[in-house]
Amino acid sequence: MSRISEIEGLARLDVDRASRAGVPEAVLAEGKSLEVVVRCAEALARANGRVLVTRLQAGQGDELAVALRAAEAPLETELFGGGRTAVVRQPGSEAPAVVATIGVLAAGTSDVPLAEEARVTAREMGVDALTFYDVGVAGIHRLQQPLERILAADLPVLVVAAGMEGALATVVKGLVPVPVIGVPSAVGYGYGRGGEAALMAMLQSCSPGVLVVNIDNGFGAGAAAAMIARRARASQSASHGGESA
Repeated sequence: MSRISEIEGLARLDVDRASRAGVPEAVLAEGKSLEVVVRCAEALARANGRVLVTRLQAGQGDELAVALRAAEAPLETELFGGGRTAVVRQPGSEAPAVVATIGVLAAGTSDVPLAEEARVTAREMGVDALTFYDVGVAGIHRLQQPLERILAADLPVLVVAAGMEGALATVVKGLVPVPVIGVPSAVGYGYGRGGEAALMAMLQSCSPGVLVVNIDNGFGAGAAAAMIARRARASQSASHGGESA
Protein backbone atom coordinates (compact mmCIF):
# COMPACT_ATOMS: atom_id res chain seq x y z
CA MET A 1 0.00 0.00 0.00
CA SER A 2 1.10 3.58 -0.63
CA ARG A 3 2.19 5.66 2.35
CA ILE A 4 -0.07 8.34 3.74
CA SER A 5 1.23 11.20 5.86
CA GLU A 6 -1.50 12.53 8.11
CA ILE A 7 -1.71 16.09 9.35
CA GLU A 8 -4.32 15.70 12.04
CA GLY A 9 -7.56 17.47 11.23
CA LEU A 10 -6.17 18.94 8.01
CA ALA A 11 -4.92 16.52 5.37
CA ARG A 12 -3.98 12.97 4.41
CA LEU A 13 -1.01 13.43 2.09
CA ASP A 14 -0.39 10.90 -0.69
CA VAL A 15 3.37 10.59 -0.24
CA ASP A 16 3.92 7.85 -2.85
CA ARG A 17 1.72 9.25 -5.61
CA ALA A 18 4.64 9.80 -8.01
CA SER A 19 5.73 6.16 -7.94
CA ARG A 20 2.15 4.90 -8.22
CA ALA A 21 0.54 7.35 -10.65
CA GLY A 22 3.49 9.04 -12.33
CA VAL A 23 2.55 12.49 -11.02
CA PRO A 24 3.83 13.75 -7.65
CA GLU A 25 1.48 14.94 -4.94
CA ALA A 26 1.25 18.74 -5.03
CA VAL A 27 -0.18 21.30 -2.64
CA LEU A 28 -3.06 23.39 -4.00
CA ALA A 29 -2.72 26.68 -2.15
CA GLU A 30 -6.00 28.21 -3.29
CA GLY A 31 -8.65 28.05 -0.59
CA LYS A 32 -6.13 27.22 2.14
CA SER A 33 -4.75 29.43 4.86
CA LEU A 34 -1.02 30.11 4.86
CA GLU A 35 -0.65 27.88 7.93
CA VAL A 36 -2.21 24.91 6.15
CA VAL A 37 -0.13 25.47 3.01
CA VAL A 38 3.04 25.65 5.10
CA ARG A 39 2.24 22.48 7.03
CA CYS A 40 1.34 20.47 3.93
CA ALA A 41 4.34 21.69 1.94
CA GLU A 42 6.71 21.03 4.82
CA ALA A 43 5.40 17.50 5.39
CA LEU A 44 5.71 16.54 1.73
CA ALA A 45 9.13 18.14 1.33
CA ARG A 46 10.39 16.26 4.39
CA ALA A 47 9.00 13.00 3.02
CA ASN A 48 10.04 13.31 -0.63
CA GLY A 49 12.78 15.92 -0.69
CA ARG A 50 10.72 18.43 -2.65
CA VAL A 51 7.13 19.40 -3.42
CA LEU A 52 5.25 21.58 -5.89
CA VAL A 53 2.84 24.24 -4.59
CA THR A 54 0.30 25.63 -7.07
CA ARG A 55 -2.17 28.52 -7.33
CA LEU A 56 -0.55 30.71 -4.71
CA GLN A 57 -2.27 34.03 -4.23
CA ALA A 58 -0.54 37.42 -4.42
CA GLY A 59 2.16 37.67 -1.76
CA GLN A 60 1.49 34.17 -0.43
CA GLY A 61 4.61 32.72 -2.02
CA ASP A 62 6.89 35.16 -0.23
CA GLU A 63 5.15 34.44 3.06
CA LEU A 64 5.53 30.71 2.44
CA ALA A 65 9.25 31.13 1.79
CA VAL A 66 9.75 33.13 4.99
CA ALA A 67 7.86 30.59 7.10
CA LEU A 68 9.76 27.59 5.72
CA ARG A 69 13.11 29.32 6.00
CA ALA A 70 12.37 29.88 9.70
CA ALA A 71 11.60 26.20 10.34
CA GLU A 72 13.79 24.24 12.76
CA ALA A 73 15.27 22.48 9.73
CA PRO A 74 14.99 25.22 7.07
CA LEU A 75 13.54 24.46 3.65
CA GLU A 76 14.24 26.32 0.42
CA THR A 77 11.46 27.87 -1.68
CA GLU A 78 11.76 28.89 -5.33
CA LEU A 79 8.95 30.92 -6.90
CA PHE A 80 7.86 30.92 -10.54
CA GLY A 81 5.27 32.63 -12.70
CA GLY A 82 5.11 35.82 -10.70
CA GLY A 83 4.83 33.89 -7.45
CA ARG A 84 1.89 31.74 -8.54
CA THR A 85 3.87 28.47 -8.39
CA ALA A 86 6.55 27.32 -5.95
CA VAL A 87 8.92 24.42 -5.47
CA VAL A 88 9.72 23.73 -1.82
CA ARG A 89 12.75 21.52 -1.24
CA GLN A 90 15.23 20.30 1.29
CA PRO A 91 18.69 21.86 0.84
CA GLY A 92 20.60 19.86 -1.75
CA SER A 93 17.52 18.22 -3.25
CA GLU A 94 17.78 18.10 -7.04
CA ALA A 95 15.00 17.97 -9.61
CA PRO A 96 14.66 14.63 -11.43
CA ALA A 97 17.08 14.05 -14.30
CA VAL A 98 15.72 15.29 -17.62
CA VAL A 99 14.54 12.44 -19.83
CA ALA A 100 12.42 14.32 -22.39
CA THR A 101 11.44 17.79 -23.61
CA ILE A 102 8.09 19.42 -24.42
CA GLY A 103 7.07 22.82 -25.76
CA VAL A 104 5.13 25.41 -23.77
CA LEU A 105 3.55 28.45 -25.42
CA ALA A 106 1.70 31.41 -23.91
CA ALA A 107 -0.50 33.62 -26.07
CA GLY A 108 0.02 36.78 -24.02
CA THR A 109 2.19 37.96 -21.17
CA SER A 110 -0.83 37.62 -18.86
CA ASP A 111 -0.92 33.89 -19.67
CA VAL A 112 2.71 33.32 -18.64
CA PRO A 113 1.93 32.34 -15.00
CA LEU A 114 -0.19 29.46 -16.31
CA ALA A 115 2.47 28.44 -18.79
CA GLU A 116 5.05 28.51 -16.02
CA GLU A 117 2.84 26.33 -13.83
CA ALA A 118 2.78 23.77 -16.64
CA ARG A 119 6.52 24.06 -17.28
CA VAL A 120 7.52 23.70 -13.63
CA THR A 121 5.14 20.76 -13.16
CA ALA A 122 6.74 18.97 -16.10
CA ARG A 123 10.23 19.76 -14.82
CA GLU A 124 9.39 18.20 -11.45
CA MET A 125 8.55 15.06 -13.45
CA GLY A 126 11.89 14.99 -15.27
CA VAL A 127 10.72 16.75 -18.43
CA ASP A 128 12.29 19.98 -19.66
CA ALA A 129 10.52 22.55 -21.84
CA LEU A 130 11.25 24.93 -24.67
CA THR A 131 9.20 28.04 -23.88
CA PHE A 132 7.71 30.60 -26.25
CA TYR A 133 5.80 33.42 -24.57
CA ASP A 134 3.73 36.31 -25.96
CA VAL A 135 3.14 34.65 -29.34
CA GLY A 136 -0.65 35.14 -29.61
CA VAL A 137 -2.65 35.37 -32.82
CA ALA A 138 -2.99 39.18 -32.69
CA GLY A 139 0.58 39.20 -34.05
CA ILE A 140 0.61 35.82 -35.73
CA HIS A 141 3.97 36.45 -37.40
CA ARG A 142 5.49 35.99 -33.94
CA LEU A 143 4.82 32.26 -34.28
CA GLN A 144 7.20 31.70 -37.18
CA GLN A 145 10.43 31.37 -35.23
CA PRO A 146 8.89 29.30 -32.39
CA LEU A 147 7.37 26.88 -34.90
CA GLU A 148 10.70 26.46 -36.65
CA ARG A 149 12.35 25.58 -33.35
CA ILE A 150 9.50 23.29 -32.30
CA LEU A 151 9.62 21.32 -35.54
CA ALA A 152 13.42 21.13 -35.50
CA ALA A 153 13.40 19.80 -31.93
CA ASP A 154 10.85 17.07 -32.82
CA LEU A 155 8.92 17.63 -29.59
CA PRO A 156 6.29 14.98 -28.73
CA VAL A 157 3.63 17.31 -27.30
CA LEU A 158 2.92 21.01 -26.77
CA VAL A 159 1.09 22.97 -24.07
CA VAL A 160 -0.62 26.18 -25.21
CA ALA A 161 -2.03 28.65 -22.65
CA ALA A 162 -4.38 31.28 -24.07
CA GLY A 163 -7.11 33.55 -22.79
CA MET A 164 -9.47 35.96 -24.58
CA GLU A 165 -10.80 33.94 -27.57
CA GLY A 166 -8.27 31.11 -27.01
CA ALA A 167 -7.43 30.75 -30.71
CA LEU A 168 -3.73 30.00 -30.34
CA ALA A 169 -4.20 26.31 -29.52
CA THR A 170 -6.15 25.71 -32.75
CA VAL A 171 -3.71 27.69 -34.88
CA VAL A 172 -0.67 25.88 -33.47
CA LYS A 173 -2.23 22.43 -33.88
CA GLY A 174 -2.91 23.19 -37.54
CA LEU A 175 0.85 23.62 -38.03
CA VAL A 176 2.40 20.77 -36.01
CA PRO A 177 2.11 16.95 -36.17
CA VAL A 178 1.86 16.37 -32.41
CA PRO A 179 -0.86 16.70 -29.75
CA VAL A 180 -1.56 20.17 -28.37
CA ILE A 181 -2.87 20.49 -24.82
CA GLY A 182 -4.87 23.68 -24.55
CA VAL A 183 -5.03 25.58 -21.27
CA PRO A 184 -7.87 28.12 -21.43
CA SER A 185 -6.93 31.13 -19.37
CA ALA A 186 -9.28 33.28 -17.32
CA VAL A 187 -7.52 36.31 -18.79
CA GLY A 188 -10.02 38.58 -20.51
CA TYR A 189 -13.17 40.43 -19.56
CA GLY A 190 -16.80 40.98 -20.49
CA TYR A 191 -18.25 38.16 -22.57
CA GLY A 192 -15.12 36.06 -21.98
CA ARG A 193 -16.65 35.21 -18.59
CA GLY A 194 -13.51 34.22 -16.75
CA GLY A 195 -12.11 31.92 -19.41
CA GLU A 196 -15.35 30.29 -20.57
CA ALA A 197 -15.00 31.75 -24.07
CA ALA A 198 -11.47 30.36 -24.40
CA LEU A 199 -12.60 26.98 -23.06
CA MET A 200 -15.50 26.75 -25.49
CA ALA A 201 -13.31 27.81 -28.41
CA MET A 202 -10.72 25.15 -27.64
CA LEU A 203 -13.37 22.47 -27.19
CA GLN A 204 -14.83 23.47 -30.57
CA SER A 205 -11.43 23.42 -32.28
CA CYS A 206 -11.47 22.42 -35.95
CA SER A 207 -7.84 21.19 -35.67
CA PRO A 208 -7.90 17.48 -34.72
CA GLY A 209 -5.52 16.73 -31.89
CA VAL A 210 -6.31 19.63 -29.56
CA LEU A 211 -6.89 18.32 -26.04
CA VAL A 212 -8.23 20.68 -23.39
CA VAL A 213 -7.90 20.91 -19.62
CA ASN A 214 -10.00 23.04 -17.31
CA ILE A 215 -9.72 26.82 -17.10
CA ASP A 216 -6.37 27.87 -15.58
CA ASN A 217 -5.26 24.25 -15.04
CA GLY A 218 -1.59 24.62 -15.87
CA PHE A 219 -0.71 21.86 -13.40
CA GLY A 220 -2.94 19.33 -15.15
CA ALA A 221 -1.62 20.29 -18.57
CA GLY A 222 2.00 20.06 -17.47
CA ALA A 223 1.44 16.68 -15.82
CA ALA A 224 -0.30 15.25 -18.89
CA ALA A 225 2.34 16.60 -21.26
CA ALA A 226 5.14 15.19 -19.11
CA MET A 227 3.54 11.74 -19.00
CA ILE A 228 3.11 11.74 -22.79
CA ALA A 229 6.71 12.85 -23.29
CA ARG A 230 8.10 10.26 -20.89
CA ARG A 231 6.17 7.44 -22.55
CA ALA A 232 7.22 8.61 -25.99
CA ARG A 233 10.85 8.72 -24.89
CA ALA A 234 10.65 5.27 -23.30
CA SER A 235 9.07 3.83 -26.45
CA GLN A 236 11.73 5.45 -28.61
CA SER A 237 14.53 4.10 -26.41
CA ALA A 238 13.03 0.60 -26.44
CA SER A 239 12.73 0.71 -30.22
CA HIS A 240 16.33 1.79 -30.67
CA GLY A 241 17.48 -0.83 -28.21
CA GLY A 242 15.67 -3.52 -30.16
CA GLU A 243 17.25 -2.42 -33.41
CA SER A 244 20.76 -2.43 -31.99
CA ALA A 245 20.25 -5.90 -30.51
